[in-house]
Amino acid sequence: MDRVIARMRSLDGELPHHDGVAVFNRVYLSVTLRVRGHLADGLLPRPRAAAALAAVFAHRYLDAVDRDAAGGPVPACWRPLLRARHHPGVRPVQFALAGINAHIGHDLALAVVDTARSLGCRPSALQGAFDRVGDVLVELEERVREELMPGPDPLDVADPLTHLVAGWSMERARDAAWSAARLLWSMRRVPELAGEFTERLDAGVGLVGRFLLTPLERCPASRPADRSALCG
Repeated sequence: MDRVIARMRSLDGELPHHDGVAVFNRVYLSVTLRVRGHLADGLLPRPRAAAALAAVFAHRYLDAVDRDAAGGPVPACWRPLLRARHHPGVRPVQFALAGINAHIGHDLALAVVDTARSLGCRPSALQGAFDRVGDVLVELEERVREELMPGPDPLDVADPLTHLVAGWSMERARDAAWSAARLLWSMRRVPELAGEFTERLDAGVGLVGRFLLTPLERCPASRPADRSALCG
């Protein structure tokens, strides 16, 4: 956990403040610090398993960022955020939710399976840790909406951002991740089928990410260099 936190802090210092990845990284860093605090206070069941799950989970995000920086291939779920990270028409809360969507929707299921294999247990043995870490993530989603939604009235029904953000749910994504983990575990002796399922999961989560990053403001005509593939 300490190495994961150190890497996130390093990214926070390296990336421009308004970079979409930096926005998500700050959110994720705060979650990881909270999880570490809960582990230290003995508030998470099976602390060894919870720490392993949190670390394996975080490394999937960090690996995607490092692969992108090196010009290598990245999972489809992370591509929307990585490609739109400098888009001037995308708001901070969209960047945060797109990162959370990629990480929960795709990475979490794979992290559960990887952790179960490394600890020599079934995913069911990790459910307590999964649920408690998930509770922290749900609390964080609420903070993201409160802190990153523009004021003065974040519930303005006339704002398209309200409709876009309201269409995504951390709880539903977490439940789907647990179901996906169980399915992947059941397919572990049929690698071809597991690979196909993982690929489809990755693509589906990536599609949701593209919608979450729909530009809600017009790209300034004077800044054509800032336009991404999502703009026009």
